[in-house]
Amino acid sequence: MANPGSFIRSAARATSSAYKRLPIRWRLAGGSAALTLVILFGFAAIVGVLTTRRIQSDFNQQVQDAADQLEKQTEIRVVASKNGTQQLHYRGPNLEAYAAAQHAVIRVVTGDNEVIDSSPRAPYLAPPLVTTDEYAGYRVESRPIKVEPFGGFGYIQYARRLSDVQATANRVRFFIGLGVLGGTALALLAGIATARRAMAPIAELTETARTIERTRDPSLRIPRPEGEDEVAELARTLDGMLHALDQARSETEATLSRQREFVADASHELRTPLTSVLANLELLEEVLEGEQREAAASALRSSRRMRRLVADLLLLARADAGRITRHEPVDVASVVTEAAGELEPVSDGHDITVSAPSGATISGARDELHRLALNLLENALRHTDPGTAVEASVERINGQVVFSVEDDGPGIAPELHDKVFERFFRGAGEHSGSSGLGLAIVRSVAESHHGSVTLEDPLDGRGARFVVRFPAETAS
Repeated sequence: MANPGSFIRSAARATSSAYKRLPIRWRLAGGSAALTLVILFGFAAIVGVLTTRRIQSDFNQQVQDAADQLEKQTEIRVVASKNGTQQLHYRGPNLEAYAAAQHAVIRVVTGDNEVIDSSPRAPYLAPPLVTTDEYAGYRVESRPIKVEPFGGFGYIQYARRLSDVQATANRVRFFIGLGVLGGTALALLAGIATARRAMAPIAELTETARTIERTRDPSLRIPRPEGEDEVAELARTLDGMLHALDQARSETEATLSRQREFVADASHELRTPLTSVLANLELLEEVLEGEQREAAASALRSSRRMRRLVADLLLLARADAGRITRHEPVDVASVVTEAAGELEPVSDGHDITVSAPSGATISGARDELHRLALNLLENALRHTDPGTAVEASVERINGQVVFSVEDDGPGIAPELHDKVFERFFRGAGEHSGSSGLGLAIVRSVAESHHGSVTLEDPLDGRGARFVVRFPAETAS
């Protein structure tokens, strides 16, 4: 059996958690309304008790005063009847009119509770007593009346329904309860309006922060409230923080810009001595013999890799530094065909096929586009087994030139689709000859030509499929 205490604690925690998830304006308004409800409920309880007691007291006093007044106006006399007997006769106000005026019932009875006279439809009341009594839902006041002329006493009973005073008390309670609920509702609405007004500066700060998040521009200024309160202090603190971040970002961007310029310049300057080194090593390889020739050949291979790496770094650095290469109309089909032809001698048995009809012209830098095509084809050759097929295609679709490379390799895991375009990323089993910059260069060249590159699902269950899209050159 579950522990009741544990259940209560769990319910309390759930309630507290739900309350904390509410917006602050609702919590403030709800707290204000709850406090108002408690105050009004206590006030209403006191007023209700005092008022109902006063109503009851006034009702009792009215019944008593009416009975006293009726007693003064009433006589009971002994009169002779036509047949010579003596009978008791009531003399006084008209009982029907008197009772109707105050919604009461009246009976004039003997000491044995025999009716002498009564108001219409007067019910049976308790035997008369010189006291106040409650009987059958009535409050009854009995008064003795001396019988003239022979003495003795009869009684007049004046009674009113207790339900009359109860209905009045219930109406009072209803209106007091309605006032409590109305006051609480008004307090809630007033609390919401006050909280909204109080939270307006916070909402303005939030909107400005969202704008800064969307634009990534910390130079925007935070609006400062007119008052000197906690919100104004928060606004000043946030504004100071953003100013410091803006300064730090400016300094970082300036440093990065200098670094990009340095890398671009250094890569460019390295090309000349590397060209000289390569020329000398090629000459040495031709004139030397034996082990010396093998050493020169090894140095030549390393230098060529270095030249390729420097060229890759130079291309990426120029793109980072914003150095724009002059663009001219270029037929992508011819570029892809040339790249495939360049790789054919070193394809290691791969079957390279190209479907590239002419006319797929874009505005671009031919050397960079050649590097893009070469890198995509080399990537396919590097990651597939010898003898498998590598297919390249170029076509013009809906105002775009689409260049795709598809292979029959093992494919790329879905979780690596975004990482393969990062610089220096190498997948599992990557050959040591790769610098990890090939696909990063592809993306950089594509973006510098206002295009994009994506790794898409292969067709017919093949390996990997890279697709580059460029805006086509419009015919003049």
